Order: sequence, then structure tokens, then C-alpha cells
Amino acid sequence: MAKAGDKSGGSGKKGLKRKAATEEAQEAAVGEDGTTESGVQPPKTAAFPPGFSISEIKNKQRRHLMFTRWKQQQRKEKLAAKKKLKKEREALGDKAPPKPVPKTIDNQRVYDETIVDPNDEEVAYDEATDEFASYFNRQTSPKILITTSDRPHGRTVRLCEQLCTVIPNSHVYYRRGLALKKIIPQCISRDFTDLIVINEDRKIPNGLILSHLPSGPTAHFKMSSVRLRKEIKRRGKDPTEHIPEIILNNFTTRLGHSIGRMFASLFPHNPQFIGRQVATFHNQRDYIFFRFHRYIFKSEKKVGIQELGPRFTLKLRSLQKGTFDSKYGEYEWVHKVCAYSMKSQLGNFKKDGMRIKPCTLSFEYLYLKLCLCIYSHELKLISDTAFWSRD
Repeated sequence: MAKAGDKSGGSGKKGLKRKAATEEAQEAAVGEDGTTESGVQPPKTAAFPPGFSISEIKNKQRRHLMFTRWKQQQRKEKLAAKKKLKKEREALGDKAPPKPVPKTIDNQRVYDETIVDPNDEEVAYDEATDEFASYFNRQTSPKILITTSDRPHGRTVRLCEQLCTVIPNSHVYYRRGLALKKIIPQCISRDFTDLIVINEDRKIPNGLILSHLPSGPTAHFKMSSVRLRKEIKRRGKDPTEHIPEIILNNFTTRLGHSIGRMFASLFPHNPQFIGRQVATFHNQRDYIFFRFHRYIFKSEKKVGIQELGPRFTLKLRSLQKGTFDSKYGEYEWVHKVCAYSMKSQLGNFKKDGMRIKPCTLSFEYLYLKLCLCIYSHELKLISDTAFWSRD
């Protein structure tokens, strides 16, 4: 009986294959007979009636075959509608209606009240009296010191060396165990205008500190998506010693205006256009993307670009007044983590196969309780049910 069942099952599979093959051959024949003079096959609307649902098909092979046919039909209809719309726009010429603007995350964002108006008198006064006024008035020329964290690894060292070729008049020095509070006075005495520190974690660069000398401000960034020159596909030759141009995109708010002026103060005012090199800082959704390109004009309307590298992404963590001071520094802006994301992270934390949920008490009360526990050397109370509840 089992052998008969196996044979019947095998014959059933062969029958399904033969049936699918015959159906495909019939459709090909119909397609050959039903093609138009232009060679375009009309869409098959009869195969899919209005109330047709592919998910109701029980057979898996049949369902997959019908789904692929439905996707092909959707693509053909979309392409035909696109060609028809293009012909209509070409026929109308200048009278054609404007193209609809697609909805994106950026153009659907809520309007930010801190966006800077370039014609505002208050903004003009701030620019004339801030720490970067001497640079924009061309009274000082930038001189940059690039350093690393203690005992850097090869990837961080190569990133610093490549940044030195991107930023003109920059010098790379190693920390050798010195604290930043001791490095900053030495930089000021040697007429450095900016200090860049590349931090790393597990041999990967993960942070950047940019401090404007001698009176600040200091910005701390999180660094991610670092790609060195050898890791970039179809990159161009190494950059030349020409002073590059600089492009700053979407630094429109008050905070973004300050950060954009910090980046602009790293490069001299007189770019050498003969080098055809450009450094771009593009701000999108509070992430700053850095790219370094070389361009060439192929014609009056076409431009070709080559990425030279390196590339990385920055996320602002804090902006501090004055030079680097982690203990007594005054912060202008600090990135705050949303309370809801903190709760979700705590709620998803698992230990020994059990889910641990935060209690309903406020975080201020928990912090005060924790301080009291530390003061009285009773750290075991943290794991009590007064703080955490188990499912």
C-alpha cells in the first residue's frame, strides 16, 4: 500500500509539472498569435478578474506561478502608464503640468522654529561677534592638529593620515598618554586654530572631538560607517595638494549654523579650482555625511565625479562652550535620549530567560534611591521587587 501511495504521489507531482508545462506552452502560443504589429503583447486582464485573490489558491506551486504572473502584469501596466504620461508631456511641451513632488521623510517633517533667516539682524550680529568671526574676516588662517586616543590601532592611524591629506595645513601627532587639558595649551602656544581628536573602540573609530582654539566651542560627535580609501569601490587617484572647495548642505537651524561654521573654519578661504576637489558636509535627519570628491566637466550640461575618500557619518552628541572640559564645562546643547526609547530598551532586557520590566516609579525617584543605596553600601536592594517586577 505504501508503494502504491508513493507511486501515486510521484505520478501526481509529474502530472502537476506536465500541466504547468502545457499551460505555459498554450500561453506562449496565444502570445504569438495575439501580438500586435509593434510586437507589444497586450496585458492579460482576463486571467485576473476583479474579485480574484491569489492567497485562496491551495496549491503552493500554482500559487507561486500565479503570483509571478500577477507581478509581471503589474510591471507591464506601470511601464505602459509611464510611457503614456511621457508622450502626453512631450505633446503638451511647455504647457505640461508640473511633476508631482514625492513624499519623503524630509519634506514631511514638522517646521522647525529655530531655522535661521540669513537676513535676520540678530543672526548677523551673532556671526560678527562669535568665536569664528576672525576666520571669516580673514584675520586668521586655519592650522589644524589631528590626534588620536591613547595607543591607537592601524585603522584609526590611517584615517588620521587620510584626513591630513583632505584638510590643508593640518598635522598629525600622537597622544603619547597626554591628557587633552595638557595638549590644548601647547596647541594654543603653537598657533593651532583647531584640534581634532579621533577616538576608537575595539580597533574601530567611533568618535570625533572638534575643538576651536583658543576659546572654543567644542563639539563631540559619534562616528560611524567609516570607509577608508582602499575600501571604496571605483575610487579615483589620491588627492593632490590643492586647497579643496567646501559644500555645506542643510545647516539651517541655529545649532546647525554653529556646526556649519565650525566645519567651514577648517578650510582656507581661497580654494584652488584647478585641483577640482570638493569636500562635502551634508546634513540629513541630524546625521552629517562627509564625502570627498573630484569632479570634471564633460560638457556644458554633464559633470563626472570620482570619490576619493575617506567617508564617514557623524552624529552630534554635545556642544560645549570653551575648550574641552568634561568636569566643569558649560554645555550649550546635549543630545537627550527619549524616555520612551529608554523604557522599551529596559522592557526588552532579558536575563536567565526571564523578561524584566521597569517599575511604575519615576526615574528621578529611582536615581535618588540608588544614590541612597550606594551611600549606605546596600547595593543588593537594586535587585529587590521594589525596583523590578518579573512576569
